[in-house]
Amino acid sequence: MPKEQYIYGIRPTIEAIRAGKQVDKLLIQAGLKGPGFHELFALVKEVEIPYQFVPVEKLNRQSKQNHQGIIAYVTEIIYQKLEEIIPFVYENGRTPFILILDQVTDVRNVGAIARTAACAGVDALVMPSRGSAQLNSDAIKTSAGALYTLPVCRPANLKDSLKFLKDSGLSIVAATEKGDKQYTEAKMDGPLAIIMGSEGQGISEEYLKFADEKVSIPILGEIDSLNVSVASGILLYEVIRQRNKTAE
Repeated sequence: MPKEQYIYGIRPTIEAIRAGKQVDKLLIQAGLKGPGFHELFALVKEVEIPYQFVPVEKLNRQSKQNHQGIIAYVTEIIYQKLEEIIPFVYENGRTPFILILDQVTDVRNVGAIARTAACAGVDALVMPSRGSAQLNSDAIKTSAGALYTLPVCRPANLKDSLKFLKDSGLSIVAATEKGDKQYTEAKMDGPLAIIMGSEGQGISEEYLKFADEKVSIPILGEIDSLNVSVASGILLYEVIRQRNKTAE
């Protein structure tokens, strides 16, 4: 598995982005100025790379090199466009099956979810570029390499992606404690996108509005919630159960 990879410095980061490197996140020293920075920042905005302004002390802890106020985390994962995946799935005679993670920030949870999603035949894992886990070496390791093979989409605007999915004929099912039915009661054998939220925050209200169905998983013991990785696995394999039953 790869080690944590990052690029430091303004010019090396500009050249890496222009060369097509997948930058997962950019740390920028607060108050940074100058023509080189403005060139980089315009490029970052153009290709929609997630960025964060941080104190110089945080950058110094990450790198002892002359970082010039810039550290870019790069990944070997090649992100794909949802707008290209859905037509491809339909053209190949298959029923789209998409998993969306909202505000899931734990890298090991994401890795475990990706592994299960790959085993369940999910066509793409969708994670917003902001507010989601960094797909670093820990995520890749936990996924057992699934993140290299499972298509991953990192849209800047998840609302646009949800609208696209609905316009493409997919039903949106949201897993939430606010669900009005249990997950086994929802129809999930057709073109489908499942949204899972973080254990603490759940799914954002703005995304819940897109859901055709809101479902819950029954909790019978004293613990009041499931790990998001476990909950994802339950729903993904319910989809397989329903599809297999329909095919009989």
